[in-house]
Amino acid sequence: MPKGARAVAEEPAISGAQDLLARLRADIVKNTFEPHAKLKFADLTRRYELGIGTLREALSQLVSEGLVILEAGKGFRVAPVSRADLLEVTQHYLDFEKRALAASIARGDDEWEARIVASFHRLGLIEDLTWKERMRRHGDWVERHREYHEALVAACEGQWLLRLRSLMFNQLERYRFRSKLTREGSLQSKGVQHRAIMEATLARDAKKATQLLEQHIRETSEAALRGLD
Repeated sequence: MPKGARAVAEEPAISGAQDLLARLRADIVKNTFEPHAKLKFADLTRRYELGIGTLREALSQLVSEGLVILEAGKGFRVAPVSRADLLEVTQHYLDFEKRALAASIARGDDEWEARIVASFHRLGLIEDLTWKERMRRHGDWVERHREYHEALVAACEGQWLLRLRSLMFNQLERYRFRSKLTREGSLQSKGVQHRAIMEATLARDAKKATQLLEQHIRETSEAALRGLD
């Protein structure tokens, strides 16, 4: 196992560059590779079963996304974390997410609404479980949480806005993973917030929906800040 990586279950080999990029990005966001961990090609080729050239390309892409750093003469490392960085990430993400949501509300159609309702339902199936069961299925919650937030902004036509929003979402997720879910009921309160955001969005109340979204994001960021202490 690479130095700085946590124990994880064996996963199937991946088929190409895009699969590798997605897996490597997810492993960094989930803190499988912790901040500052050295990303050694020998370890990564064994883990992902792909060649150095493909790995170098994926790592270079993640450098551009701010999840990896390249040090001259030392190779690739996972990007560090800090309170200042988290505060900046939060502010940028808030700006992009609120603008994307307002744009989606302005032009969303029936299919967009149906996608939001479906993603909220899938997320709620986990958020309504007992605390112990929710923790057991935390990986599923993470994926469904991403799907829900992507559904909210799916009608936005600004491709650069969505791209920047996605970059900041991944950065904030990395911090959220570090904050640990230790308080029973935390997911339940998130579920209430998710429903309120959905209802305001479907009512086409952009002002209320973006206000609720900002509260939701700031609470996530505050929990992550506590996790850094």
